[in-house]
Amino acid sequence: MSNTPLTVDVPHQLGAEEARRRIDGKIGTLKDHIPVAADVRAAWQGDRLGLQVAAMGQEVNAVLDVRDTFVRVEVLLPPALGFFGKAIELALKRGGAALLEDKSGSRG
Repeated sequence: MSNTPLTVDVPHQLGAEEARRRIDGKIGTLKDHIPVAADVRAAWQGDRLGLQVAAMGQEVNAVLDVRDTFVRVEVLLPPALGFFGKAIELALKRGGAALLEDKSGSRG
């Protein structure tokens, strides 16, 4: 059984630079939203953020492509998590929107 790819587009009206700034400012809190101990690695390459999340013997790889009007999130689920695809897709849509919010009070 191969890995199951999952793609979600999160719309925004921020422009790519502001969206990237907001994601970069919050990506460090990702492991706070995972209910088990997890190792999270993130690295930017231009407007593309590569993520690796390892927990409970599973590894999830993701790429966030930041564009002017949306962020495309592509997640490669291991076979053991493929069953949770729809729930993960919903969580990505909600969490992606929250990742782009600016709680600091500044306008973007």
